[in-house]
Parts: sequence; structure tokens; C-alpha cells
Amino acid sequence: MEKRGDGPAVHEAPAKAEDRRRPSFLLIRTGTLRRLLLTVLVIAVLTVIVVVARHTLAESTHVLAAANPAWLLLALAAEAVSLTAFGLSRRALLRANGDHVRLRSVMAITYASNALSISVPFAGAELAVVFSYRQLRGTGLAAATTSWALTVSWICSTSALALLLAAGAAVGGGSGNTGTAASVAGFAGAALYLLPAAGVLLALRFDRVRAVLRAVLSRLAALSRRLLGKPADGAAGVDTFIDDVSSTRLSLPGYAWVFGLAVANWAFDCAALALSIRAMGQPVPWDNLLLVYGAGAAVGSTGLTPGGFALVELALTAALHASGLRASSALAAVLAYRVVNFWLVLLGGWITMACLRGTTRRGD
Repeated sequence: MEKRGDGPAVHEAPAKAEDRRRPSFLLIRTGTLRRLLLTVLVIAVLTVIVVVARHTLAESTHVLAAANPAWLLLALAAEAVSLTAFGLSRRALLRANGDHVRLRSVMAITYASNALSISVPFAGAELAVVFSYRQLRGTGLAAATTSWALTVSWICSTSALALLLAAGAAVGGGSGNTGTAASVAGFAGAALYLLPAAGVLLALRFDRVRAVLRAVLSRLAALSRRLLGKPADGAAGVDTFIDDVSSTRLSLPGYAWVFGLAVANWAFDCAALALSIRAMGQPVPWDNLLLVYGAGAAVGSTGLTPGGFALVELALTAALHASGLRASSALAAVLAYRVVNFWLVLLGGWITMACLRGTTRRGD
């Protein structure tokens, strides 16, 4: 709360206080309504998932009963390493300006935001970014640092997946028309993932593109100021914010470390798929593994269903069947993988989010 001691401010204080109360009151009501709607949406989505997926969950239980527990535990460990690599990459970016960020906090936010991302269809990824931003800002990080870190994290993650898809297209695909089509699809997928990342890099690096971005954000900030009372300085702070974001840098070894962790994130998740296949006693199609994994990742990223539910299972099963596995064996391996990659991560993420919300309430 601001206090003023000179004459003019005293005379203007009642009017300014009244003006401030109105947007604050509206903002409180808007924030409460938003949290209520988000809670209702999450509960509804989780209910739909459980109802729609009850047969799949029952089948997954039978699959786990027949799985080799040692291989399944290794798959779970690989998935944990995958998420840890993602959390480490985020922490490295958040510390670019010398801020101290605890790995425990970053990992908790990572698990919770990942659960939110795979729980909500269409807007899950966007909600996860908003959630991560607000939680990271709550740790004391500056807005520009947090925005830059989340943006670069997304660029590295997208580029790393594109690299894996390109590698899969180069070394896999088999022979004949089917192999050629798979390779072409792999390269096309890699290009598709790289395009948005390249666009954001242009926006951050080049003055002309940044000027367009600044104009768009200034209009949005002015509109938000009129409707919600935030940001307090309206469009005036956009220039400073964009300049702060654009000026944040890591050293070349730092970028290499972050990108390597992004590759590890996808690679260990792919390893979880391979270990799940082995857990069901099936041979791993190593030549086509990256393309098979890429098919599931591409379908899951569409956001049409929560976490790509049903679509990922269908895509992975079809890709494994095309790689030589029997349809029933492929489905069993995919269900085992999704228990590790989806259901356990979803459960752990929502438990973590509940703990984060409890901590936030105590802090408030």
C-alpha cells in the first residue's frame, strides 16, 4: 500500500482510493469466479475421464498383473528421470539472472502443471503455462525472468522433440513405401514442431518483429487496464517488460545444458515406452521406436482429449502393430506405458497441486 505525504496527494487521495477500490473489487470477484470455474471444470473433466476410461482402467489393471514388475519399475524410473530433466532445465533458465530457485519448488510446480496440462482438453497446455507462471512468480521471481524462462523452455522442448523425430526419420522407417512414408512423416513432424519455435525466436531477437509484438501487447495491456484494472501501468510497462525479456541471456554452455536436458526429457519418456514393451515380454522395435514414439507425442500434443487420452493409445498401438507386434501385444504394451506416463503422473501431479494450494492458503 502506497503512502504520500505532500499536499496535492492528500487532496487527491479520496478520489484515487475510490478509483482503486473499484478495479480491485472487480478483480477480486473476477479472480474468485475464475478459480471457481476452473475448479468445477477440473472436477468435471476428471469425472469424465474416470467414467469414460473405466473399461480402459480395468484392462490396465489386468495388464499390470501380467507385466514383469522389474521392467515396469524401470519404466517408472525412466518417467521420473524425464520429469526431473524437465524441472532441471526450467531451474537453469530461471536462474539466468542470478535468482535463487529451489529445485524442490520447481519440481512441485512442474508435476502440478503437467497434471493440469494433461487433464484439460484443448486449453490444458495454456492453463498449465498460466499456473506455472503464477506459482513461479509467487516464489519471488520477476515477471520478465519468469516469462523468458517459460518461453525458452518451450522453445527447447519443442526443438528437442523435433530433433528426435528427425533422428527417427533418418535411422528408421524400414524399407519400401511404408518405410518411406514413415520417414517423410517424421521429417514433416520435425518441421512442424520447429516452425513455432523459430517464430518466437524471431520475435525475441529481431527489432522489427519485436516492434509488432510490442504494439499488439500494448493494445492488450491497455484493454486489460480498462476492464480489470491490471496491469497498473497499462501499456506504459510493455516496452520495459519486452526489453527485460529480450535482454535476459544464458551463456552458450548454459543453453547447451538446457537443450540437453530437454532432449533427455523426451528421450527418457521414450525409454519408458521401450521398457513398458519389454515389461509385457515383447521385443522392442528399435529401428522404428522414435517414429512410434513421435506418433504418440504428435497426437497427444493436439489437446483434443485430456493428455491425448484414447488418441495416444490408438496411435501408439497402430504404430507398434505396423512395426511388427501383434495388435493385442501392442495394445497391452501401450496400456502399461500409459499407466506410467499418464495415470500415475496425473495422480501425483494433482496431489502435488493440492499441497501447493494448501501452502498458498497458509501463506495468504
